[in-house]
Amino acid sequence: MLRRSSAWVTLGYVLLVVAGGALLWLPFHTQYALDDWKTELRATGVPARAVVQDQVTKSGGNRTSPSTTMYFRYELAGRTHEQEVGCVEVCRSVGEEVSIWVNPADPSDFVTDFDQLSGHRGRIQGGLGAAGFATLVVAVPLLLSRIPFRRWFPPRKRRRRSGAPGHGGAAFTIRSKHKRGGRT
Repeated sequence: MLRRSSAWVTLGYVLLVVAGGALLWLPFHTQYALDDWKTELRATGVPARAVVQDQVTKSGGNRTSPSTTMYFRYELAGRTHEQEVGCVEVCRSVGEEVSIWVNPADPSDFVTDFDQLSGHRGRIQGGLGAAGFATLVVAVPLLLSRIPFRRWFPPRKRRRRSGAPGHGGAAFTIRSKHKRGGRT
C-alpha cells in the first residue's frame, strides 16, 4: 500500500514540474509572438501620426516603482481614436508626435516607431511566468528527493590500506618522497 501512495506522490511532483515549466515558457512564447506581430504590423499596417495627449503615473502598489502610461490620439479613415501605451523603455512628452502603424482590421491595435505595441500586453503572461518559476523552485527539489540515488549509485567502499601498527595498535600509513631506510 505504501508503494502505491509513493508512486502517486512522485507523479504529483512530476506534474508540478511540467506545469511550472509550461507556465515559465508562456511569457517567452508570448514575447516571440508579439515580436512577430510588431514586424507584421510594420509591413501591413496603415501608417499614421499619433500625438501624446496625456501621461499618467500610478504608484507602484505592490511594485517598488511607479508605472507610467501614455495616451495617444490619432486619426484613421476620418475617425479619431485614443489608445494607451505603457512607458516601458521610452516615454514621450505630452504633445509630441509619434509615427505608428495601425492594424486595418482593428484601429485600436498599432505599433509605434519605438517598437511598443498599443495597450498593456503580456502582463498576465508575465505573472503566470513568475508563478511557474516559483512552482519549479518548489517542485524540482521535491521531485529530486524522490529519486533513489543510493539504490542506483551505491556509495563506493573505502579501500583499506595496509600499514604498520601505531600507538594503541592502530594502523597508519606514511607517505613520503624519501626512500625508506636511515641516513648514514
